[in-house]
Amino acid sequence: MTGKATSEAPTCGPEESASEPAKVPTPEASGEVAAPEPPGEGQAPQPQEPIPEAPAPAAPMATKPAPPSEDVPSAPLLLTLEDVSNSSVTVSWEPPERLGRLGLQGYILELCREGASEWVPVNDRPMMVTQQTMRNLALGDKFFLRVAAVSSVGAGPPAVLDQPVHIQEIIEPPKIRVPRHLRQTYIRQVGESVNLQIPFQAKSRPQASWTYNGQALNSQQTSVRTGDQDSILFIRKAQRSDSGRYELTLQLEGLEAKAAIDILVIEKPGPPSSIKLLDVWGCNASLEWTPPQDTGNTELLGYTVQKADKKTGQWFTVLERYHPTTCTISNLIVGNAYSFRVFAENQCGLSASAAVTKELAHVRKADIAAKSKGFIERDFSEAPSFTQPLADHTSTPGYSTQLFCSVRASPKPKIIWMKNKMDIQGDPKYRALSEQGVCTLEIRKPSPFDSGVYTCKAINVLGEASVDCRLEVKDAVGLRGPDFKAQNQTPQMPLSTVMTNGTSTSLASITHRLEPHAQG
Repeated sequence: MTGKATSEAPTCGPEESASEPAKVPTPEASGEVAAPEPPGEGQAPQPQEPIPEAPAPAAPMATKPAPPSEDVPSAPLLLTLEDVSNSSVTVSWEPPERLGRLGLQGYILELCREGASEWVPVNDRPMMVTQQTMRNLALGDKFFLRVAAVSSVGAGPPAVLDQPVHIQEIIEPPKIRVPRHLRQTYIRQVGESVNLQIPFQAKSRPQASWTYNGQALNSQQTSVRTGDQDSILFIRKAQRSDSGRYELTLQLEGLEAKAAIDILVIEKPGPPSSIKLLDVWGCNASLEWTPPQDTGNTELLGYTVQKADKKTGQWFTVLERYHPTTCTISNLIVGNAYSFRVFAENQCGLSASAAVTKELAHVRKADIAAKSKGFIERDFSEAPSFTQPLADHTSTPGYSTQLFCSVRASPKPKIIWMKNKMDIQGDPKYRALSEQGVCTLEIRKPSPFDSGVYTCKAINVLGEASVDCRLEVKDAVGLRGPDFKAQNQTPQMPLSTVMTNGTSTSLASITHRLEPHAQG
């Protein structure tokens, strides 16, 4: 039972006859609302059942008896004025508490102009909406509004708006649209032009005025032009004295809007006031200077330090945007003499001139006296110690194998190899090698007899050390287990049996078949 409806205001007023009873709209299939027309000259008004009166000016009651209260709905609730403009009114309400036994067919909205006694329906038939907008209203109209719920037997008591509605022109204050780049400090250089175009919105052309730091503008330096949609502030050649806050004020029928713009006019800074060479030592020089007296109406970004040797006279930048006022310059060439200069820098760039040191920095070769010290030879003598021991090993008969270890000692140790604590040096089956502390024992084509414990011993004048390992020489059966031999062993045929054409034949039968040929 909620919705919105839009209707045009009825063209009725106090000049219409107050004796004409109000019409009771009848529901139709369409949801549109049309305002009633006053009766013509040749037509007689037809009497209609009046809507029950509210505490506002009322129309005369009809003589027809009212329907029972159980058949008609009660008054709508919370009649509220939602919006009023210079040509429209929007009202809303809530459904009544009691809808009646015959049900609700819609709502009838009525108005009564100030000074009149007749209620004129806005919609000529009930509409199932709880919000309605009246459009095309004339400026200066003042009227009362009420709404009633309608059933098939008639309308219930209306809900009346407490205060009259007055249609009058709504004046909006002007609005200033400051561009994004002007919402922060607007920076220009000395000599550049300032052209600020500030757009605004207003129903008509407002009265615009500019001020500079709260005072009137200087007409000789600044010009202003205001149009219907913007105001322009123009300075042909900006000077540092033009820096400050400019405020635009718009006034329209007692309403005003303001916008402030900060302008900063800057230029290049002056050079540092003085520079002094503090000290020169080794390949280094220390400098100190004082800040410039004129920073160009803005903050400094730092200092640029340059050097030049006396031979070439070319300047090279050492430091850029350096903030302290003291520095140390290193990596100077011995035998050269250097000059130094310092520039100040801000947003406009480097200062036009620089502060230069009056005296040269001479980088002289220092007198160094050689002091001989007795050389102490380091003793590298060390007893033998194995850094990599022998590892247990398993080999296959017939395949040469090697044992490795590494030893550290000074002087070079003597290496002795042993098998089961027996010296094997001189045995041609073994070949021993020792290179860069790595000891190798090669066993040529070992057999199961070569299995045992092998020992490598290192001996020098400071001591001895030894390491052991176990070597096992196993055949293929021993390495892979008894099942491997059973699976991979090829069955042997007796010598008395041979294969012919894939069939085994005994040697005796072959000999018997060959004997006749041999006899022939």
